[in-house]
Amino acid sequence: MKTKSRTKKSIVNARMNLICYFLTLVVAFFTRKTLLDYLGTEFLGLTGTLGSLLSFLNLAELGIGSAIAYVLYKPLFECDESKINEIISVLGYLYRKIGSFILLAGLLLSAFLPWIFSNTEIPLSVIYTGFYCYLVSSMFGYFISYKITILSADQRNYIVTGFFQLITTIKVILQMTLAYYTRNFYLYFAVELISGLLLSLLLNHKVYRCYPWLQTDVRTGRELYKEYPEIGKYIKQLFFHKIGGFVQGQVLPILIYAFVSLPMVALYTNYTLITQRVQGLLDGILNSTNAGVGSLISEGNQEKIWINYRLLFSLRMLTSGIFSFCTSYMFSAFISLWLGQEYILPDTVVYLIVILMFLQLSRGINEQFLFGYGLFYDVWAPLVESALFILLSIVFGAIYGLTGVLAGPIGATLIIVHGWKPYFLFTKGLKRPIVSYLKLLLVHLCLTIVGYIGSLKVMEYFLPMIDGLHKWVYWITQASLFTVIISCFTITLYYITLSHFRAFVYRIVKIKFP
Repeated sequence: MKTKSRTKKSIVNARMNLICYFLTLVVAFFTRKTLLDYLGTEFLGLTGTLGSLLSFLNLAELGIGSAIAYVLYKPLFECDESKINEIISVLGYLYRKIGSFILLAGLLLSAFLPWIFSNTEIPLSVIYTGFYCYLVSSMFGYFISYKITILSADQRNYIVTGFFQLITTIKVILQMTLAYYTRNFYLYFAVELISGLLLSLLLNHKVYRCYPWLQTDVRTGRELYKEYPEIGKYIKQLFFHKIGGFVQGQVLPILIYAFVSLPMVALYTNYTLITQRVQGLLDGILNSTNAGVGSLISEGNQEKIWINYRLLFSLRMLTSGIFSFCTSYMFSAFISLWLGQEYILPDTVVYLIVILMFLQLSRGINEQFLFGYGLFYDVWAPLVESALFILLSIVFGAIYGLTGVLAGPIGATLIIVHGWKPYFLFTKGLKRPIVSYLKLLLVHLCLTIVGYIGSLKVMEYFLPMIDGLHKWVYWITQASLFTVIISCFTITLYYITLSHFRAFVYRIVKIKFP
């Protein structure tokens, strides 16, 4: 597989993720108010709670899809159709088991729905209809469209993203229309169920169009599973890594409530709604190279791997730095305009939120390569990270309140994600001294900080020119100016200083304008 081909696929994936991200924002903006007005806040609260219940049940899947995707990298690179058929058959067998378990667990859970929703005025018939529609819809992925894992592993995730966004957009528009004209809860859930089935069938059809030679047999998957013991090993290892992230995401609001107050949870959530959107946008673009990294490592050319690591590290640090500094610069002003002055958090808390966002954004590069090398066996790491996260949050939260609680995730992320993980990757995967990473990190941090400081100085010149504009117009103009300035400033610094970044720019220009 040629590097140019791999680069093109990454660009297509990133472009599709970017388009779908903004399309989702636009659709959500127009549909949310309609659904609130015509179906009510209680009904939307019901759909959110039902979704959370199903998400909890789907924890049983953690690790399987990722493990299979990793095992597929090498046979896809070698075009070993026989082995690919066997691995997908194993996936079908495993997903059949997991799907059956989730279905049974869901049926058992449904017996408690009257108790879970005892305080709502929505009829139980509506609650049960919604729950079973969501449950059956989630089954389609386990029993029908499980083969789409091959698309992700083969850097064709843009197909999945495109179909998903198309069906989702049609679904929410249809639900909005039905809500406006009928206000019927049952039709809302019926559309949810039908759209899930349609998406699965379309994706399944597309897989066979892309891979006409794909012939899987779930019935033989059980025997074939014994021939791939590494799959079971990877599943167990990845489960610990993913469950650690899930636990940490659920615990932080509880700790804020315990050591500060419930209203503070709401204030904090206002900020994290924005940081999550930023992370979603950036992850959608940068994670489009995941399969490309796996394919690259399958080649076994360590020098080429190191060159691409440095390049992806630069791209990750560049975008993480720009987005984080832009968020820091415009955060409080946006909250004040959006919600009001009383919803603004202290500057110290805002800086900690932005630092945590930067650490979460920049962690992806090492995780990409650890996944590509199959280095999942440090199962103690997510457990220690979770323990440190809780311990530090409790100790410092009891003393410093919200700032102390945020010290937990920041400290745990620095120690494990940005301390241990790079060491693990460089010693076991890249086979290079950890000093190489420290030099790389220091250079990029310095360039990014210099870009930020320089941008602040330039903004001092422009701010008097836009003074006096309407509040929203002023904020939009200021935000746009700062984003353009820091982007140009930092990219120029990277281009002048980093030779591998210049080579990447030339490569992209050559692809776009051959």
